[in-house]
Amino acid sequence: MYGWSGNTYFYRIDIIMMKIYNRDGKELEFDQGQNRLLKKLYGNLLGRCILKVLTLPFITHIGGWYMNSSFSKGRILPFIKKNHICMDDYEDKQYKSYNDFFTRRIKEGKRCIDLDINHLISPADSKLSYYSINENTQLMIKDTIYSIKELLNDEELALQYQGGDCLVFRLTVDDYHRYCFIDSGTKEKDCYIQGIFHTVNPIANDYYPIYKQNSRSYSLLHTEHFGDVIYMEVGAMMVGKICNHSMSSYQKGDEKGYFEFGGSTIVVLLKKDQVIIDQDIIENSKKYCETKVLMGEKIGVKKHSL
Repeated sequence: MYGWSGNTYFYRIDIIMMKIYNRDGKELEFDQGQNRLLKKLYGNLLGRCILKVLTLPFITHIGGWYMNSSFSKGRILPFIKKNHICMDDYEDKQYKSYNDFFTRRIKEGKRCIDLDINHLISPADSKLSYYSINENTQLMIKDTIYSIKELLNDEELALQYQGGDCLVFRLTVDDYHRYCFIDSGTKEKDCYIQGIFHTVNPIANDYYPIYKQNSRSYSLLHTEHFGDVIYMEVGAMMVGKICNHSMSSYQKGDEKGYFEFGGSTIVVLLKKDQVIIDQDIIENSKKYCETKVLMGEKIGVKKHSL
C-alpha cells in the first residue's frame, strides 16, 4: 500500500500485484520477479542504499555503456528463453548488443494499425490502465503516485485536462519497446523533466519513506481527430533511456520513438469530450486490473462518432 506524510511518499512492503486481462477477458499469467525484487530493495535500509547508488548519474551512464556494448550480447538468448519471446515476429539480424536487441524492430504486418479516423489506438504493446481526470486524480506510475500537476510539473497545463481521460500504458521487458503516434497531426513542443530518487530515515516499522519521480518527456500534440493531446514517455529508474525522433508533423501509426533497456511507461492525456474508452478497459481499471493491448489496436472511439 501507499501513503503520504507531508511531502514524502511512503512505499510499503506489501506491494499490490495487479491482474492483467486480454481483450477477451482472460486473465494472463506474468512474471512478478521484478515486483518481488523491488519489494526486497525498498523494504530494507541496505536495499534503499543500493537503489540510491544505482540511480547516481555516473552509474546509469556505465549501465547504458554496458547495454550498448558487445559485452552484453550474452544476455540476449537467456532473456528470450526466460520471457518466451517469439522471435519470428521480429527482424532477422545479428544483434550487436543487448540494447540493439531490446530496441529490435517488428516485421511488417505483425502489428496492424487501425486507420479508422474515429478510432483511438494504443501507442504500444503494453498493459493499459484508465483514469478519469479530476482534481483528485492520483496515478500509479512505476510505484510512484502522481497528480496530473505533479506528472506534468505544470499546474496551468494540467487544468486544461480536467474532466478528460488519462491512459497509462505500462511496458514490461518482454514487450515491443517502440511506440507510435495515436493520430495524425503536428507537434508543438517537447518538455523533459529530470527524475528524482531520495530516501529518508523511516518513522515506522512498516513504512519506508521514499521520494521518487522518474525522468519523463512529454510532447504537446495537435491531433486531427482527438484535439490537443499530451503524450508522455516515462523512463526506467536506472538505465532506461527515452529516444524520440525529431519530427514536427506525423501520420497515425508513424513511429514516435523507442525505449532502451528497462521497463517503461507511456501516458496519454486527452481533453474532455474527445473520446469514449472501450468498456472492457474501463471495467478492468475499476477493479485495479490492467488490459493487455498491442500497438495500433483500437482502444476507444471519438465521442461525436457514436
